[in-house]
Amino acid sequence: MRVTVGITGASGIVIAVELLKRLKEIENVETHLIITEGGFLTIRDETDFDVYDINKLADVVYNVNELDASVASGSFLVEGMVIVPCTMKTVAGIASGYCENLLLRAADVCIKENRKLILVPREMPFSRIHLRNMKELADLGVVIMPPVMTFYNTPTTLEAQINHIVNKILLQLHLPSKIIEWRGGKNF
Repeated sequence: MRVTVGITGASGIVIAVELLKRLKEIENVETHLIITEGGFLTIRDETDFDVYDINKLADVVYNVNELDASVASGSFLVEGMVIVPCTMKTVAGIASGYCENLLLRAADVCIKENRKLILVPREMPFSRIHLRNMKELADLGVVIMPPVMTFYNTPTTLEAQINHIVNKILLQLHLPSKIIEWRGGKNF
């Protein structure tokens, strides 16, 4: 099974790194990684991660300008793509079909081939333009998963929140996750 992971310049790189770590642990999953120029800047500015170490978490790494890469073709079979974190610029590019780089083209291929595309947009509050673009994509079958905090799983750390988001992404890909299932309300 192949999964493409895109990292853009939005805040929340830690979610992408955790997703790549989890995907690496799952047998028979091959990951293809694309990091935008903004992604590199956010990695540098927001984390202590070394890009080389992030790249080692993937099986194949592409340059964002490598438009002839395998993931740019519908004949290259991938189960799906996750863009995490996802900038509003990326959302707008995908919604308009503007494939100026490999990340946008790979997302476009997922839409045209009816493959799973999951966007984890990082912005708050959403403007009407953001909401319009996300609705347009949702109408096309794209999964929009803002990294929203949850409380029913009684998280006590930021790591628990990040893991919950990663587990929700894995569920969307039909991959093993460690999600804490909701078991209903309290008995009164």
